[in-house]
This record gives sequence, C-alpha cells and structure tokens, in this order.
Amino acid sequence: MRGVEVRGIDIDAPWLAEGSLLVNGVDVVPLVEAELNRRFPGRELRQAEDPEGLRAAWAALERAWAAAVERAIAMPAGTVDASVGGEWSFAQTLRHLAFAADVWLGQAVLRLPQPCHPLGQPHAEYAMGGFDTSIFAAGRPGLAEILDLRAERQAMVREFLATVTPQTLAEPRRHPWSAETEVSVLRCLHVIIGEEWEHLRFALRDLMTIDTARTGG
Repeated sequence: MRGVEVRGIDIDAPWLAEGSLLVNGVDVVPLVEAELNRRFPGRELRQAEDPEGLRAAWAALERAWAAAVERAIAMPAGTVDASVGGEWSFAQTLRHLAFAADVWLGQAVLRLPQPCHPLGQPHAEYAMGGFDTSIFAAGRPGLAEILDLRAERQAMVREFLATVTPQTLAEPRRHPWSAETEVSVLRCLHVIIGEEWEHLRFALRDLMTIDTARTGG
C-alpha cells in the first residue's frame, strides 16, 4: 500500500509473528511481539523447547488465566456469557481451551480412546476432520461446571509436564486433523500453549470492550 491514510486502523492478527508487517519500511512485528510479552509476563516462553521451560510457560499461563477468571467473575452478571462482535464469550473460550487440551494432549499425545469432554467447545476444523461432534453438549452449561472442567484440563497439562523428558518431547505423534501427518510431542504442546495465550488476549480484549460499553469510559 502506498500513500494510504492509516488513521484509526485496528489490526488483530493472531499469526502476526509468523510474517512481517512493514510500516514506512520498518518491520513492526518485533515491536508488537515485545509489547505483548511485556503485557503478558511469561508469553515469551511460549516456544520453550525443554521440560523446564515448558513447565515455567504453563505456570505463567495458569497465573494469567486465574487473574482473568477473577476479573470476569467480578464483572456484572451475564458478562461471562456475553459475545463481542460474534466472537466466543468468556465461558465459551474456557470450554474451547479444554477442548484444545483434549485434542492436542489427550488425543494426539496420550492417545486416549475418548479424549473429548462433552462440555468442550470445538471449532469448525473438528467437524471438517470427520470427527463426531454429536458428543458435545448443546445449550449453555453453568460457569461452575465449566470452571471444574477447566481446572481438570489445566491439571492434566501440568501433570504431564511435571514428568516429561526431552526424549518424550521428540517423539512423533499423529496430527489430530491429518492422519497422514506426524508432529512431535513438543509441537503439540506448543499448539496448546499458543492457543492459551492468544485466547487470553482475545478474552481480555472483549472484557475491556464490555466494561467500556457499560461504564461509557
């Protein structure tokens, strides 16, 4: 783009770190990444490659999400089920992260025969992959149920990381969406961690939008 007016533009790109974005000849991606890491302590560990680094990354995520849940619960009734711009609500986001843990750890890494909990929130790729989506609960589960499931899945990841070895991280696993593709255990964990950080950013962004609309600030 040349000679364009960029006033008021809002870009939300979850995959920004995978490419470049030039503004007047300057690649701003490293600047954006550095600022996101400043805002979300521990995010810089999302690509950790050793057990100790992965454990530290997960501990940082658990702390960050605990604060986000506390904030959401403290907001007016109905906030956790409110959707902003057609995006998932806070409650749906928690359900999706449970689903991500089920698919990438339970199914891919641990190879459990029935990894997915009915309260999980799948996305379109799951149905397109030929998987049975009829197991997932319809309607709107209560927040207490969702938080219990969330805690269970966080513990599942934490307990796996507590004993994982470099050798295990290097082992191949079947990609959840492609039976012909193999990925490492480490790659599966990176997907989970990446999902956690991106959805935390989305969730906090939407909570702020809801709060601003409510207060007029």
